[in-house]
Amino acid sequence: MRTATGLFDTYEDARRAVTDLEAAGIPADDISIVSHAGGADKSYAAEGLGAGAGLGALAGGAGGLLAGLGLMAIPGVGPVVAAGWLAATAAGAAAGAAAGGAAGGIIGALINAGISEEEADIYAESVRRGGAMVVAKVSDTQMAEAEDILQNANRVDVASRGLAYREAGWSRFDESSPPYSATEIDEERRRWRAEP
Repeated sequence: MRTATGLFDTYEDARRAVTDLEAAGIPADDISIVSHAGGADKSYAAEGLGAGAGLGALAGGAGGLLAGLGLMAIPGVGPVVAAGWLAATAAGAAAGAAAGGAAGGIIGALINAGISEEEADIYAESVRRGGAMVVAKVSDTQMAEAEDILQNANRVDVASRGLAYREAGWSRFDESSPPYSATEIDEERRRWRAEP
């Protein structure tokens, strides 16, 4: 299996990528979505996120991956709307770290999925700033189609985004950083909308 990844500025774009990946025959069990809860529109409630839903809701269901959205907190990111194997792995790593066991949280889960540490830092920081990511485990024969789907859903260029972050003084994702406020997320979104 290979890993196809997409970083998105909006939950809506990430959601479209998930829907298109499923339509292309990639099983919901092999797809994950993580979006800053402040970045997701309220329609996720209609997709399966009920009051009090938690990580137990992440298993998915007959309605596809998006039917299994749950709300969880990721250290340094804050509240996220998430579903899939990556979210469950990140939550398990965070719980293990809290209990004095395995460390790594979202970064460790991304690295274990085959993403470089440098890119994992950018993905986590982008979600912290209000963005979303989609990660899919695909066969070699599905890789090109998955990449096309992610690109057509307005995937962000990870290297360019990381460069922009570093030019502004950022060096790496820090789990001890406070989550972005709603105002900071709005400012970040305006910044990326203004970029060509």
